Amino acid sequence: MDLDAITEYSALHPKPSGLILQYGTAGFRTKAEHLDHVMFRMGLLAVLRSKQTKSTIGVMVTASHNPEEDNGVKLVDPLGEMLAPSWEEHATCLANAEEQDMPRVLMDISVKAAVNLQQDAFIVIGRDTRPTSEKLSQSVIDGVTVLEGQFHDYGLVTTPQLHYMVYCRNTSGQYGEATLEGYYQKLSKAFMELTKKTLCSEDEYRSLKVDCANGIGALKLKEMEHYVSQGLSVQLFNDGTKGKLNHLCGADFVKSHQKPPQGMEMKSNERCCSFDGDADRIVYHYLDVDGHFHLIDGDKIATLISSFLKELLLEIGESLNIGVVQTAYANGSSTRYLEEVMKVPVYCTKTGVKHLHHKAQEFDIGVYFEANGHGTVLFSKAAETKIRQLTKELEDERRKAAAKMLENVIDLFNQAAGDAISDMLVIEAILMLKDLSIQQWDALYMDLPNRQLKVKVADRQVISTTDAERQVVTPPGLQEAINDLVKKYKLSRAFVRPSGTEDVVRVYAEADSQENADSLARAVSLAVFQLAGGVGETPPGF
Repeated sequence: MDLDAITEYSALHPKPSGLILQYGTAGFRTKAEHLDHVMFRMGLLAVLRSKQTKSTIGVMVTASHNPEEDNGVKLVDPLGEMLAPSWEEHATCLANAEEQDMPRVLMDISVKAAVNLQQDAFIVIGRDTRPTSEKLSQSVIDGVTVLEGQFHDYGLVTTPQLHYMVYCRNTSGQYGEATLEGYYQKLSKAFMELTKKTLCSEDEYRSLKVDCANGIGALKLKEMEHYVSQGLSVQLFNDGTKGKLNHLCGADFVKSHQKPPQGMEMKSNERCCSFDGDADRIVYHYLDVDGHFHLIDGDKIATLISSFLKELLLEIGESLNIGVVQTAYANGSSTRYLEEVMKVPVYCTKTGVKHLHHKAQEFDIGVYFEANGHGTVLFSKAAETKIRQLTKELEDERRKAAAKMLENVIDLFNQAAGDAISDMLVIEAILMLKDLSIQQWDALYMDLPNRQLKVKVADRQVISTTDAERQVVTPPGLQEAINDLVKKYKLSRAFVRPSGTEDVVRVYAEADSQENADSLARAVSLAVFQLAGGVGETPPGF
């Protein structure tokens, strides 16, 4: 390791003094002008991680659904998964090291992680459409090259596409070809195969309106359009030609504001969906005949997909176990529908994609979607092998056809990461196969009215939780107070959890009416304020 060269290059990417950043689930994210040194250092770290794992590692320059002036970076581990927790710590240490200490910290990491510095390293790099992304990805490349790592720059790609490339390269092409062409061909072939029976019928031409959040999803959907044009007509809105990235549009805006994106003309009962800025989240929505807006979030997406998979498994007669993984934020109606109507087991984990992904890996078929529309379906190696075997061996035509459909679903999901393009194609295929309109899908169950509030506290660490954040352990008396309040309302539940980033406690409540959900949320907020050291004004409504 040439420490002199590293010091020399590092001086070209100086760290602003006093800046402290934390590597979290989303990697590093902040204002773009503060990130040059971080990008250079993540190039260095990616090389060490590649040498340690003897694998290709990915570096994605994006800030996903954040405003356009922000940017960020995250590393992608060998099978397309998020960076290992111990390396998240290394990333934080390296990013925050003062200029003169940086080479020493780098050496410390390589010793701690037992990195063979003689090992070759290969890094793949991608970026979103932010004005700052190209320059920042060049800083990553500087970090890679000073440590003599090899790299391939994919340029403009969605975050899930970069995850796909990493997975392909580390499975010797078994998962797919590590090119954009390979990605489009794999997904479109599975989609066309899955929907071919429906295309023969006299169905109206399938049309879908897509809000691309003025982000990378628009460019990539345009490239992919002709691959699926026989089965699906996609109309793109907020395609980046005039609006600002994620501004008043995109999945995050639609979900949090519960209203249509600007820049998209919606007529009643038209199927519409929204991607986020780096195309790893998707939500659906429509206007009914009275002009009321309806959101179909990750809970309903998971319900549609897992119900379809359960039906296919019953048709084949195979006892592969399927599980749906949710967080405490999943609407109670979705949990009830899955468990009681579809007889699909539901499991709850702590908030955060890595917890959901980890739990989903425990099943033959694990389905997870956060309410914000980020999710996918994971098939275990054993389940995938079994299904592919059945398509060859089954003689009964109905069972064979169901097995073939499952095989197509495996190929259609990006199992390396939640992927808005892949999820969209799966959803469209299921709606076609089941002949469901968006209103019928929405009507599978009615969401319970809910309310989320925040309470400022002096120290968020006074709150500790258990049971996947659904029960409070400390401070004493708070859980008992919540239990007493919940008893006052029908179909109700409530939980509180500390924020991961600021001194606030998040409150969630649902009940049989919006009025009762609001009332319960306010009462729980007051209990938090009184028992967990609230600061500032007492929560409103009392």
